[in-house]
Amino acid sequence: MIGIIEYGMGNLGSVQQAARAWGLEFCVLSRPTALDSVSTLILPGVGAFGDGMRYLHERGWADALRDWIARGRPLFGICLGLQLLFETSEEAPGVSGLGVLRGHVRRLRVPPPFKVPHMGWNRVWQVREDPLWQGIPDGTHFYFVHSYLVEPTDPDSVVGRTTYGESFCSAVHAGAVVAVQFHPEKSQRFGLQLFANALRMVGESPSWTR
Repeated sequence: MIGIIEYGMGNLGSVQQAARAWGLEFCVLSRPTALDSVSTLILPGVGAFGDGMRYLHERGWADALRDWIARGRPLFGICLGLQLLFETSEEAPGVSGLGVLRGHVRRLRVPPPFKVPHMGWNRVWQVREDPLWQGIPDGTHFYFVHSYLVEPTDPDSVVGRTTYGESFCSAVHAGAVVAVQFHPEKSQRFGLQLFANALRMVGESPSWTR
């Protein structure tokens, strides 16, 4: 059973639709009281880093997620759900992230004619061979909406990069944690394939494949 975390900042409709497309069992969790009933967590999110961490603390998720990941249990992060896994963010000085991945979040620094936020389709280049990319060609387009990017301390965790005025990390895989800056649930065929690959990597098996 997949648990989709609802903390007031997630794009739940699209994520649930993607899970249904693969015939996966899931539930939406607003509090970490039912974690024993799920084997995998999805941390979606859109919006600001500071608000995201505040809501995670208010709803009891911050410590629960740190403990979940410390025990090697699987998690898939999407967009803000990637950024919140890191230690700090330029967007919210003085606010600590979950800190389960080492590194920092900073604003995109792009020259004209590029604009922030980075919004729309862009290529993701595969840094190394990884199960996340099974069945997905290198340079496939995925859908992005963000103004900030992650800078992981550990370069080995980076499995995908994207260029938008500058090159940045757009996908990470570290232990049982897989997370992406883009929105696979909004990225059509290959987005659904990546969504399925990520869940298969972190412990769930879609009942059918495209």
